Amino acid sequence: MKRGVPIGALALLLAVPATVATSAAAETPACGSVLGTDTLPAAFAAASTAFDVPEDLLAGLSYTQSRWDGHDGAVSADGGYGMFNLLDHAPSLERGGTATDSEREGASPLDRAAELTGLDESLIMSDDAANVCGAAALLAEYAGPKADADVPASYASAIDRFSDSDRFSERVFATIRAGAERNLADGTSVALAADPTLVQTAAAENDPGTDCPVGLGCEWIEAPYAKSDPAAPDDTGSYGNHDLADRTGEGGPTIDYIVIHGTEGSYSTTLNLVQDPDYLAWNYTLRSSDGHVAQHLDPKDVGWHAGNWYVNMHSIGLEHEGYAGTSGWFTEAMYQSSAALVKHLAGEYDIPLDRAHIIGHDQIPGTVNGNTASQHWDPGPYWDWDHYFELLGAPLGGGATTDVQAGDLVSVVAGSADNVQTLTGCSYRDATTGAATTGCATDTRVNYVDAYAAPSTTAQKATDPNQKTSGSQLVSNVASRITSGAPLVVVATDGEWVQVSWAGADVWVRNPAAAPVLRLTTGATLGNAGAAPVSVYGRAYPEAEAYAGTDVGVQGISALEATIAPGQSYVVADDEVAADYYNALTFDGSIPGDRTDVVGTTDYDQLWFAHRFVYAKASELALRTAEQNRNAVEGTGAPTVSGSARVGSRIEATTGTWSRSSLTGFVYQWLADGTPIDGATESSLTLTPALVGSDLSVRVTTADPVFAVVAQESTATRVQPGTIEELLAPKVAGRASVGRTLTVDTGAWSPEGEVAVQWLRDGEPVRGATKTEYRLKGHDLRHHVSVRITVTAPGYASKTVVTDAVRVTAGAAPHGHGGHGGHTLG
Repeated sequence: MKRGVPIGALALLLAVPATVATSAAAETPACGSVLGTDTLPAAFAAASTAFDVPEDLLAGLSYTQSRWDGHDGAVSADGGYGMFNLLDHAPSLERGGTATDSEREGASPLDRAAELTGLDESLIMSDDAANVCGAAALLAEYAGPKADADVPASYASAIDRFSDSDRFSERVFATIRAGAERNLADGTSVALAADPTLVQTAAAENDPGTDCPVGLGCEWIEAPYAKSDPAAPDDTGSYGNHDLADRTGEGGPTIDYIVIHGTEGSYSTTLNLVQDPDYLAWNYTLRSSDGHVAQHLDPKDVGWHAGNWYVNMHSIGLEHEGYAGTSGWFTEAMYQSSAALVKHLAGEYDIPLDRAHIIGHDQIPGTVNGNTASQHWDPGPYWDWDHYFELLGAPLGGGATTDVQAGDLVSVVAGSADNVQTLTGCSYRDATTGAATTGCATDTRVNYVDAYAAPSTTAQKATDPNQKTSGSQLVSNVASRITSGAPLVVVATDGEWVQVSWAGADVWVRNPAAAPVLRLTTGATLGNAGAAPVSVYGRAYPEAEAYAGTDVGVQGISALEATIAPGQSYVVADDEVAADYYNALTFDGSIPGDRTDVVGTTDYDQLWFAHRFVYAKASELALRTAEQNRNAVEGTGAPTVSGSARVGSRIEATTGTWSRSSLTGFVYQWLADGTPIDGATESSLTLTPALVGSDLSVRVTTADPVFAVVAQESTATRVQPGTIEELLAPKVAGRASVGRTLTVDTGAWSPEGEVAVQWLRDGEPVRGATKTEYRLKGHDLRHHVSVRITVTAPGYASKTVVTDAVRVTAGAAPHGHGGHGGHTLG
């Protein structure tokens, strides 16, 4: 749990006596018990007791706001601080909220929390425990005396006041019903047990005409399609703020991207802009405090939001309340709403859930030479791509490694809590003084790693000819920033440094063993096999011949500043790029060729080239497929087999040794005399009788999707007959006297096999005595009788044992019937 100041110094920051005024003017316990905790769960428990509010509500509310992350006092997208996103301004209807209670006006939640707790505002902003205490005090005041701690639903309206919506509590209750858990940056684990018994309110309904997942509660706020001058003729070219099209029908163009934007203004200001016919339109706006969604355009129409007409043609734009430079973090409520919406749209329009198609505005290139430098760079360095893609159900992947070598394909994993930067060129509210200040917050988590011109952190940051900026810490400069999920082709390594192709040059990324930032991946690449640089483009317009007969003017295809140098390769982001141009010039679409999608045959591929992607003509480059690009691996030691190579035994194979430490997947195939054994594909094998006498080996083949398929085979071992095991010794029963019958229990064996019996007299076989019973005769008298048991089974050596011998005695004389002289017949 992040502490803003040492525990012992907290008392010095109390501005007023440590009592809390509630709406009933009752005196409540102070924050001392909360400030004295050293873990977040303990802080929740202490605050729950101190203010008589449900502990699970505190946990669920803070998770829904921030995922239990205080963000080291950085300000959120909507001006909130700490894990409860306590706003530094009063929520109001002007922000687009739906609540009408007048209590929302006046003091900001942050100011009021300071008043209620007696804590200094700066402490509530920067210290997790103080933020918990302030939020608990607010929750108690908002709820008032009528709330019942045993009835969470009685706190609904109080929870709503932590946002701009009277339905925010539904999202918090959904979090509590589902439960949550997270490992925090300090190594502690926090868990909120699921409570499925919590009453579920009716799902929010989407407005008619909206294209949203069920239950998201999307609102329809239309972006106008209107002439700039109402008196102008209908064929005027002066209109706004979007274009009509048939993107969801046969007329095209297709919808291939979803663009993530930051509003660079408040929610209410953004709504005002999108409703201005002389401004620009996008498809959706999302509110920070509660994730509320407003839709503005029918998806069939083309918004003006990307700064690149080709991308506009093929994309849906989502504006998220916040500021690319000064929003240190974005709320969980907004992330969750955005992810739910994007998953819905991606499924509806067959858009891949990857970083090449779910893109930031900062990834979009300019259309022509000289244009990229003026492109926007939102959502900025603080948007958490790693978490966002987890919510999308398409995680960017962990498994960062230092097992990297030349020729590999890698992608960046930048989502670590330790990945912090101090940027320049932005302003924020200082967490200590509470005052607005220039300059960026120090050590703020970012979504990228830097590339350098040489393998040193003191070297110049990498540049991008398209950007025309030097490698600096300016918050808006994306030239050297490689964001999470971006794939790269490795050129060379030097200790902890990895050289990759980037923006037409070879640059260096630091990949330290203590905190690696690269993971192995694979994919198709396009490479420059020639001697001259190859051009790249900011739009994939068709060739001139495609315009013939369309009444549409030919659109030029202008190369960007950067090029693909000879010998360089870049990862293909999309190999099915539409070569088209949607012509939209007039308000009513009446002139010849208007509202026409001109489709060409030029084969473009989208490439991961720098921070911004580019398009390239596939015919000018050499393709290597994803299969060909699997990362190299070599076997360095054959597999070995342990265990007894006898029928009935179980033997175990090792994987062998390999040149790559991060290799994890293997498949096994056991072979007899070089021929695969059907079904024998596990690391262990029980030897069957059919294998006796064969030469047994195992072939181990790599089965890791990022590595080449390579196999190694063990040395062959001859399979010997198995050994029959005695489970229960044979035993002779009965009285060993002439005339009596002896019986042998043949014992128990593994495997059971065939059992042969042979009675022995003084160690020699008795002719015909091969049954389990034997009647003793006179010639057995005073001899030793035993049994030889022989067990045989296919694939096993026969097993023979002899029972202990017994000496045969005379039988008892029969009783006489009386007679002359009284003799008994014997």
